[in-house]
Amino acid sequence: MEARAVAKHVRIAPRKARLVIDLIRGKDVKEADTILSNLNKEASRLIHKVLNSAVANATNNLELNEDNLYVKEAYINEGRTLKRGRAGAKGMPKPILKRSSHITVVVGEK
Repeated sequence: MEARAVAKHVRIAPRKARLVIDLIRGKDVKEADTILSNLNKEASRLIHKVLNSAVANATNNLELNEDNLYVKEAYINEGRTLKRGRAGAKGMPKPILKRSSHITVVVGEK
């Protein structure tokens, strides 16, 4: 059995968030929780919320034991990009891309 949680349109670049999510893939839930709590990155706070939601889905909806859970899958997909502009040299527009992410965490039982 497995439970999943997804956060969509999170305003953080996928490239930055993938650095954090690679640290918890395949780990026990308690170990992943400790890793995310001690990291000093904005992405760790956002991924921590999704991980807690996936664990809550597993315990409440599927009645799985929290001690036996591990991070089965964890990945970041690219969301929509807000396109903004700023004046550059000679008045030419320079694009500013504000990227967003979709964070997915799947927990399973050992």
